[in-house]
Amino acid sequence: QLQLVESGGGLVQPGGSLRLSCAASGITLDYYAIGWFRQAPGKEREGVACLSSRGGSMDYADSVKGRFTISGDNAKNTVYLQMNDLKPEDTAVYYCAASFGYSGSLQSVYEWDYWGQGTQVTVSS
Repeated sequence: QLQLVESGGGLVQPGGSLRLSCAASGITLDYYAIGWFRQAPGKEREGVACLSSRGGSMDYADSVKGRFTISGDNAKNTVYLQMNDLKPEDTAVYYCAASFGYSGSLQSVYEWDYWGQGTQVTVSS
C-alpha cells in the first residue's frame, strides 16, 4: 500500500531553517516524481518544489527560489525540502505528493496521484 509520510515541521523564527522529510512506502522513487505543496488558512494549495523521478531535475515556485532546496535519497525512498531564510508568509501546512512518471506540475494539484497527511510549518517571532 502506497503511503507518504511528512515530518520535520514546527515553529521557527523568521530567518530560521527547517528540513522537511517525505518518506515513501509502497512505491519506488525511481518511477515517481515527488512534489511539495503548501496550504495556508483560507488559501488554495500551491506548489512549492518538485523533483523528477530519479532526481534528474528540480523545479521551484518563484516565491521560494534561492531559499528552498528539494533533494532525494532513493536508497531511503525519502525526499527532503530544506527551507532556509523562512518568512512569516511561508507559514502553512506542507504536503508531499507523488506523480507516476518523470515529472509533475507545480501548477496543478490534480496531476498528483498520492498525497501525505501534511506537516505544519509556522514562522513567527
